[in-house]
Parts: sequence; C-alpha cells; structure tokens
Amino acid sequence: MDDSGVPLGNRLCGTITPPCSKSYAQRALAAALLASGRTTLRGIEMCRDTRSAIAVIEYLGAKVEIVDDNTLIIEGGLKPNIDSLNVGESGLSARLFTPIAALANRPITISGEGTLLHRPMAMMVEPLKQLGVEVRDGGGKLPIEVCGPMRGGRVSVDGSISSQFITGLLIALPVAQRDTTIDVHGAVSVPYIDMTLETLERFGVEVMYNEGDYSQFFIEGGQQYKAIDYTIESDWSAAASIMVAAAIAGEVTVKNISTLSRQADTAICRALERAGASIIIEENAITVAHRELEAFEFDATQCPDLFPALVSLAAAAEGVSSIVGINRLRGKESDRGEVLRTEYEKLGIDIELDYDEDVMRIVGGVPHAATVDSHDDHRIAMSLAITALRIDDEVEIRGKECVAKSYPSFFEDIDSLKVDKGE
Repeated sequence: MDDSGVPLGNRLCGTITPPCSKSYAQRALAAALLASGRTTLRGIEMCRDTRSAIAVIEYLGAKVEIVDDNTLIIEGGLKPNIDSLNVGESGLSARLFTPIAALANRPITISGEGTLLHRPMAMMVEPLKQLGVEVRDGGGKLPIEVCGPMRGGRVSVDGSISSQFITGLLIALPVAQRDTTIDVHGAVSVPYIDMTLETLERFGVEVMYNEGDYSQFFIEGGQQYKAIDYTIESDWSAAASIMVAAAIAGEVTVKNISTLSRQADTAICRALERAGASIIIEENAITVAHRELEAFEFDATQCPDLFPALVSLAAAAEGVSSIVGINRLRGKESDRGEVLRTEYEKLGIDIELDYDEDVMRIVGGVPHAATVDSHDDHRIAMSLAITALRIDDEVEIRGKECVAKSYPSFFEDIDSLKVDKGE
C-alpha cells in the first residue's frame, strides 16, 4: 500500500487523452444531416452511442464516408428512406432524432434497445402534437411513431426531466416552415442546452432565448444549416472518471480538455478541489494528483452524469459527503441512486438516499472485495472500477463491457496507467 491506501499494483501514473464528447458528436451528426453540402467531423470516437447516431442519420438520408478511425465526411440531406429508426440504447438519440424524424411527411417509428425501452419519453408526445405532428406512443415509452411535417408554431415543453428533447426541438425547428416559440417549464441540465446552442451557431443557425432561465426560445423557420469542418472536443464525462481515479490512486494528466468547455461535467473540478485533491489546470490539459481526501458537499442537479464518479470520490474521502440531485437519477440507464447504494453496499460502503431532500449521503471508508453488477450502465461500471483500485483482492464487475456505450477503451486506459508493483 502507498499513503493513499491503494495497493501498489493499482497506483496510477501517466497521461491519457479521453474519447471525444459523444454529446457534442451526436449534436454535430444531427446538424450535419440537416446541412447542405459536405461536413467534415474530426476527433470522432466510435463508441456504441455514436455508431447508433451515424446509422440513424444514414437512414434519414445522409451519406456518411468514414475517412479514418476518427474522421467522417457527411453529405447532408433529410430524405428518409425507411419507416423505422433504431437508436440503440442512447437516450439522447431517442429524444434528439424524434423531432428531426417528425420533419418528414411520412410515418416513422423510433425504437431502441435494452435499458432505453424503460426510460421516460412521454415529455415528447404533447409538444409534438402541438407542432402539428401525428404521434402514436407506447404509453410514454418507446417505440413512438411520428408523422410530420412538423410545422412550427407555439409549444409548451416540460424541461424538468431532461433537456434532451429540448435539444431535439432546437435542432429540428430551424428548418420547419413556420417560426416557433418554445416555452420551457423547469429547465434542467442547462449546460447541455448551451452545448446545443453552440453547435447551432457553428452550423450557421440562430436561436434567440432567455439567457437568465432558459424559459423561452424563439426560432425563425426556414433557416439553412451550413456544412462545416469541425473537430469535436474530448468528453468531460469520460475525463471525470479518470480524474477521480487519479485523485484516489496516483497522478494523471488528462489531455485535450479545457475548463472553458460548455460541457456540464467540467464541474468535476470543483468537486475534486472541495475533496482536497491536487489539480493543476493548463490550457488544454489538467493534472490531478492524490492528496488526503475529505468529505465534501456538491450539487449535481445540472450535471447528474457525474454522480457515479462523485460516489467513487466520496467513498475514498474521510467523513460523510453529501451530493444533491438524486431525483435526476431515476430516468438514466439504470435507477442510478438505488443501484449505487446496492452495489456499494456489497463493497462495504454505506450510502443513504433522501429523496425528500434530494440528497445522497456517502460514508467514506475502506472497501472490500466482492462481486458487483454494472446493471448494464456504463457509468456504474466505471465507478465500481475506480473504487476497485483501492482493493488488493479481485473485484468482479459483471457486465463491465457496457462501457462501450461511451468509453470503449476505459479498462485498457486504466490498465495502461497502472504502476507495476515494486516500482
């Protein structure tokens, strides 16, 4: 063991470049579909969600040329050639491409796989109907059939569950025939809306909105997307997992990331600072190193994808940490609050869920070996793997291959950072 309580064979040291942001990648793929001309997207990581999005835009009329492992050329044009779309297990793709499919004057059924079939989609039904779309839904879940064309107008949207459907509307409605006003109630995850607005601006599309609370958007109809050459930045969600691993088990430099990014998960830097980790921020790299970690308080309402990584951090900190925002976790790939409590209990770490106060409390402690389950949730698998670094005996993570959804090389990257025993 070193002074972090981590077995020497699990100590981390080195440099990693995380995969590209799949959130930016899917937004860019959708915009490239709607653009006139040939868009070049660079820095693409072919994770499972991105591959699903590529297949979707091809079915909707785009021509995609794979130049190399990280570069695509996309000839845009919305000309659906099928009557059904399978978006895989991507919640973003489901809520993003449903409004785009609704631009077409033909019935198209949007379906998915695995855990996505249990995730809430009801927030899309009434707004699409208000915009002139015929909708048949599966009781608030996929599959959903839409038949456009979506014409624009005035629409009211519940933004309290997810911002992803708002993203879909913001990307689709600029090419609708009529102008649109979107009234949003209870917008959450607003940094992700910022990512959408930034993507629209890159592709030459303008949206006016209330900057204070994102309660209203005005979208002029009949706009044209412009084909561009665009390099997609690295994923802060992936980077967050590596940064927490470094804070627990060594020192790692994460490259090709910037704190100026609009990605919500840049907030991991604040959590690491509050926990007492060492952070050195450069222009396009961040180095995180272990220091004695202390309990922290953090509000993850606007960045719920950070919860699993934050639990890994809190489990290694002295004392009881509090993370606000657990009511955002029920509509993810798993019921993440309950799953984190169940699986960390197997490792000897106590977690309390207080839904009335919207808070999770984690008691830091020394974990022990056990067989745990990812519940087919990529972020749960990564969280458990990070905590397993603190355990000398083997921890079996069932279903760990689900990391392919967002970070296919996660386990290989962690192994590449490990310092051999005796060094």
